[in-house]
Amino acid sequence: MAVMFALLTTRRFGPLFVTQFLGAFNDNLFKTAFIFLVAFHLRAGDPVGTATLATAAAGIFTLPFLLFSGLSGEISDARDKAMIARGVKIAEIGFMALGTAALLLQSEGLCLAVIFLMGTHSTVFGPVKYAILPQHLREDELLLGTGLVEGATFVAILLGQIAGGLLPAGLAGPIALAVAVAGWLASRFIPAAPPASAVPIDWNPLTASRRALGEAFGNRKLRIATVCISWFWALGAIYTSQFVPLAKNDLGGSEGVATLFLAAFSIGVAAGSAMVSRLLRGHISTRLSPWAGLVMAAAGIDLLFSERALHGAAGDIAMFLGDPRGWRVLADLLVLAIAGGIFSVPLYGVLQTATNPAGRARAIAANNIVNAAFQVGGVLAIGAAISRGASVPAVLLAAGLTVVLLIPLLRRLPR
Repeated sequence: MAVMFALLTTRRFGPLFVTQFLGAFNDNLFKTAFIFLVAFHLRAGDPVGTATLATAAAGIFTLPFLLFSGLSGEISDARDKAMIARGVKIAEIGFMALGTAALLLQSEGLCLAVIFLMGTHSTVFGPVKYAILPQHLREDELLLGTGLVEGATFVAILLGQIAGGLLPAGLAGPIALAVAVAGWLASRFIPAAPPASAVPIDWNPLTASRRALGEAFGNRKLRIATVCISWFWALGAIYTSQFVPLAKNDLGGSEGVATLFLAAFSIGVAAGSAMVSRLLRGHISTRLSPWAGLVMAAAGIDLLFSERALHGAAGDIAMFLGDPRGWRVLADLLVLAIAGGIFSVPLYGVLQTATNPAGRARAIAANNIVNAAFQVGGVLAIGAAISRGASVPAVLLAAGLTVVLLIPLLRRLPR
């Protein structure tokens, strides 16, 4: 714990940590505020329209990752990453000013445009926040720094969603603007991170993405790490997208119980991400990842049985926490999420170290492209299964058990 706080207080890491945390928080604050505005005001009597716009918002936010990640990797490899971070944060201030106006005007089209811009902001910043770490951290700090970034991302998503749901639309916009300004101020303290690449930037998004994917999938370590990380993020997207229907329809719980599930999952991933460096003593090694995958599968199996035991009796948060069966559900979610953090963080370490520094950001960019594709594909596949009659607990179990397919791949990575 002392090592963690010591790293957070250094200029080499602290400002980057704060910058990325506030950015992830803002993305989810604005998206959630928009969805609540639509659901409770603009389309209060139109559940189909509300669901359609919520799905559209998620897709529009993800689209830039598919379109521009390759170009973002090119830029991050060829320019000072600290300067890119500051430029991205200045852009975020403009986007949130526009977002404030969109929420005040209650304009669905303008809000969706801002969501696309925020997705673009995150796309550009994505390669920076991981590729910059090996330039600023010692080898024995890299795993801890990576784990803190990933864990903080999940916590920021949770807090942003909660804030977006609680704040009135008229207040959410100004707060998001203030958070963007705070992120820019933090970014000004990120130390310089000059490029290692002298290769000209390919400004064509399509060919840049093709180059990034080609380099990543041409390297066995990068290929395996990218597929396994993308599987984990897809699983996270599947679980978090189904917490509300799981709590309400299968367990008979309130919105508070669904939020509790999201909190347990986010905090669990953050805890696992933070502790894996200590478990591995700072060494970048994937030796724990297969075991963590098996723990995730076992927790998913027990989650199915614990959900069946509680079926229809969750109630509100007080009732849920007053029932030992509720604590079993919560424990399964926590164990699954903690194991997920232990599973994924060392794989990011592989991405950061298995390539030449001149192409490190492109490796992260390729991972982001595949991540986005896996998340969209996973959520669509689960949605199709549920629409054909599969139960939410059953599809969550099926999704979790697919980790077994990855274990042979993981064992091919250097231990």
